[in-house]
Order: sequence, then structure tokens, then C-alpha cells
Amino acid sequence: MTRWLTEEEQKSWRAWLAASLLLNDRLSRELQERHGITIADYEILVRLSEQPDRRMRMSELATATLSSRSRLSHQIDRMEKGGLIERQECADDRRGSFAALTPQGWDALVAAAPDHVDGVRAHLVDQLSARDFAALGKACQHVADHLHTIPSA
Repeated sequence: MTRWLTEEEQKSWRAWLAASLLLNDRLSRELQERHGITIADYEILVRLSEQPDRRMRMSELATATLSSRSRLSHQIDRMEKGGLIERQECADDRRGSFAALTPQGWDALVAAAPDHVDGVRAHLVDQLSARDFAALGKACQHVADHLHTIPSA
């Protein structure tokens, strides 16, 4: 039997949906308007910048960015055309390849990061008390941990 959401649960669910969609849209629009990159581009640039050699296997990058390999491949194609990323062959595994941050990609990330952090702070962090923000992070981590344990279909 379905356990329908209570009225309060429905309000919370819809508030979370609206906030997450609106926040992602706002942050992406700000990055596009100011720097010509999307939030998905930014996330890829960040993930690559965090690696010692500023590159990752495509399969690992897909996992890290919660993207399908197909979607990531299209995203990397677009970013490669923009000069932000380059694909590199994997010498010990011909089937694998790396996505590597280019100097232009690094410069784009360095330019966009302060504006992105300002947006995250203005539209999320500063809208909540420190206690509420910590509770939000804890709740979201709990949900993410749960979802990571469910096998993909």
C-alpha cells in the first residue's frame, strides 16, 4: 500500500524541488552570462583541477560528476571545441581516455570561481542560519549516501 505524503511532507518535498531546481538554474545562468560556461562545465573544470595532473579518466569523471558516460562524452566534446578540455589517450588501456584541463580551461575556472562562490553564498548559504545550513548538508549527505547504495538499473 502506498504511503502518501502528508500535507506537511508534500510542502517540504515541493519546496526542496523548487529550491534545488531554481538554485541550479540561477547559478548556471550567472556562469553563462559572466563567463560563457554552464554549471556542468564548471563542475567538470573543478573536478579536473583537483587532480594532481589536472586530468581524469573519462569513466571516473562520469562517476564523479554523476553523469552518464554518454552525456559526459557530449559535454566533453563541446568543452573541447571551446578549448577548455582536451582528450588524451590512455597509454596502458587503448579503450580508455582521459579528459585533461587545458591552460584556457584553467584560466576559465580561475575567472569563474569567485563569481560562482559569491552566487552559492548569496543564493544559499547566506539565506540560512549556520545551524540550518549544517542540517541541510547533513540531510543531503544522508540521502546521497542512501542513493549510492542502490544498484543502478
